[in-house]
Amino acid sequence: MNEMLNEDNFVLYCAKHYDNRHCSSTEEFYEDLKRIGYIKKLITRYVISGDLKERLILNHIITLNNVFGPTVTCRILYFKLQEYMKYIKPFLVLLNILPETIQNIKKLNTINTDCIDMDHGIIEALRKI
Repeated sequence: MNEMLNEDNFVLYCAKHYDNRHCSSTEEFYEDLKRIGYIKKLITRYVISGDLKERLILNHIITLNNVFGPTVTCRILYFKLQEYMKYIKPFLVLLNILPETIQNIKKLNTINTDCIDMDHGIIEALRKI
């Protein structure tokens, strides 16, 4: 579970931890991985225009959590969207799936999640849910 995660082993790592009993093809696996890109697009839209689709982002994260589990979900989100974690962290906190540390991402051994800031606009929007 804590093997070093990098670009070379990302898809294999995700496939190894993928648990979707209803998945009948590799296309479904890749559709679930595309959710990471959808999250990035939604966060980018929020940063640029202030338009936050918090429920849609939550749905994507919940789906990832359902098929990968919380630890793997947080690892792959950090790996692919490290520069957006300020915006993603409030969702992970709300869902109570953010671990205290994230291990072995690229060349980093341990990432202390307490050190990741959170966007106050997203916090306020999530408080209204």
